[in-house]
Amino acid sequence: MNKFCITLLFVCGFSSAEARTTLRLVDSNATRETKALYSNLWKIQKRGFMFGHHDDLAYGRYWRGTEGKSDTKDVCGDYPAVYSMDFASMMDDRYNPNSEWAAATRKNILAARRRGEVITACAHLNNPLTGGDSWDNSSKEVVTNILKNGSPTQAKFNIWLDRLIDYVKDLKDDSGVPIPIIFRPFHEHTQTWNWWGRGCTTEAEFIALWRYTVDYLIEGGIHQFIYVISPQSHGADPEERFTFWWPGDDYVDMIGYDYYEGENPANFCISLKNLSAVSQKKKKPCAVTETGLEAFTNPRFWTEQILKPASAKGVRVSFITFWRNKYVGKNEKDTHYFSVFPGHPSEQDFRDFYRNKRTFFSKDLPNMYSTK
Repeated sequence: MNKFCITLLFVCGFSSAEARTTLRLVDSNATRETKALYSNLWKIQKRGFMFGHHDDLAYGRYWRGTEGKSDTKDVCGDYPAVYSMDFASMMDDRYNPNSEWAAATRKNILAARRRGEVITACAHLNNPLTGGDSWDNSSKEVVTNILKNGSPTQAKFNIWLDRLIDYVKDLKDDSGVPIPIIFRPFHEHTQTWNWWGRGCTTEAEFIALWRYTVDYLIEGGIHQFIYVISPQSHGADPEERFTFWWPGDDYVDMIGYDYYEGENPANFCISLKNLSAVSQKKKKPCAVTETGLEAFTNPRFWTEQILKPASAKGVRVSFITFWRNKYVGKNEKDTHYFSVFPGHPSEQDFRDFYRNKRTFFSKDLPNMYSTK
């Protein structure tokens, strides 16, 4: 059931026949399908937003590795419109090209693409200087060393990027066309807990790292990425939050937002309006790239906490993606879940959320990879 029709035209950039808005991607050699997806991300903001869920196809609260399964689908009968995943273990010191996880991730990306869904990826990369994990913020020299030509840290980081290039080049649809992916490197840089965050580096270094990474991937032949920057929330955020350490309009395609502020629809609404305002000014689509409330129990969570603020006047976001539902097996005390699953108190409310005309799930989508 298509809730809107694609009417965008490609004319010297990306142009809407309705508003004549010209959009430009960072990569001038982006594939046709990537250009179309980018146009449609802008277009859908006028009609509503896509629902997304991280690792939705890989595991759920009470299952893992079952092909075709999804906590979302088990509740509403449909898959998310946006499938979110993480590239890090295919890049850094955890790299194993023959691992079950790498194979399963590829299979899930292909399955999502076959259904016409949108794919987005983050990268919780390990620390290339210290050998620690993504949250090892013990050194303020990591980015400095990555940017130092000829340094061992730069050499290691380049290998990680080369692995990503190889992995992504192998991601093609059933017609042999590269699969477009919304990629958000170095997410939540406004906080201090990752080695690339504001507690470990400077504005100039972060911008240089961002540009270095984007240039490296494009020069390596990746032309199916849409590059999104995604600051971390801090309450009711002003417009300035969304351009914190901005790498430049020529290096950012999309504005993301990782929102974790509990149940506060008023603050969420303020932030969404300001995010939307920046999006419209810069002519770049925007999205809530991560959100949710861990172990939430509110039976009206979806319609009151999410749908209402996201439907307010002045709010235009492409999608809202919820963080993962960790597989817990028999350990019911582990409450690391951020979305609905069978048996959750919000099941019925989620089905109401699903049926609302402003929410887009897999079956609602038109061809997001074409402007026809």
